[in-house]
Amino acid sequence: MSYQNLATDDRGGTGLEFQSFLGTESQGNGGRLSPGPTASSRGYLHNQPSASGFWTVEYYQQFFDVDTKTVLMRCYAALVPTNDFVSDVCDSKPDMYGPFWTLTTVIFFLFVTTSLASSIGSYLSDKPYNYDFTLLSVAVGLVYAYGMGLPAALWALMRYLSVTEWGLVEWLAVWGYGMTVWIPVSLLCIAPFPLLRWVLVGLAAILSGYFLVRNVYPVLALAEQKSTRLLVPIIAVIHLGIALTLKILFFSYYIIKEVGVKEPDALPSSPVGPDNPAPTAFFL
Repeated sequence: MSYQNLATDDRGGTGLEFQSFLGTESQGNGGRLSPGPTASSRGYLHNQPSASGFWTVEYYQQFFDVDTKTVLMRCYAALVPTNDFVSDVCDSKPDMYGPFWTLTTVIFFLFVTTSLASSIGSYLSDKPYNYDFTLLSVAVGLVYAYGMGLPAALWALMRYLSVTEWGLVEWLAVWGYGMTVWIPVSLLCIAPFPLLRWVLVGLAAILSGYFLVRNVYPVLALAEQKSTRLLVPIIAVIHLGIALTLKILFFSYYIIKEVGVKEPDALPSSPVGPDNPAPTAFFL
């Protein structure tokens, strides 16, 4: 076996060369490897600055990013109002998930409990009961109009008055969580005691009204027009009107027993004839 010399390239090369793909950072760092590319340099969406507007889904997603524990804690804070709700309880990060489901739960409990209470009352009164599904439509319109429509109108009014301390989410959060008290009240109002139901509705109206005024008044006081403070009694009147409406429509049923002995049905009359003379009346 013989060996042959292979021809080499004599164009002046010095052999194999390695090319660095680390960029100028590693070369300026004494040849040491620099940390790998970050997530932002790779172009991940969640690490790039958000440029979504209010017409996109991403804009509203941040207001629904809340867990169940946080929602329950905020509901409890609305039942026991001791601190400022937006700045202290919500840490200036209110949500829309809790208010929406709070209002929806109030609607569900109003219809279910009033139907259950009315059926019990009809049973104890020995009368048939038919479910009134129009009450469900009334509950939807009433609760959503008060829990979403009224705070949205107040937000628009305060924007017109150049008071931007609260955004729309803050107004919706305060009103939505403020309706939490009607969930336990609707359960307790199943009891067949009219006086107890009036007391429960009154306490619920006072507690939720205090929660609203405690959080809303400081915002209204920021307006230059002192007349905005007149919105407080207007809100109070609307609030009491809603409470009275709920009492009359959903928490009013009574057990009625028939008094006395039921009269027997009248016997059919037979024709007058020879064998059946007409009765003779005697007048004294």
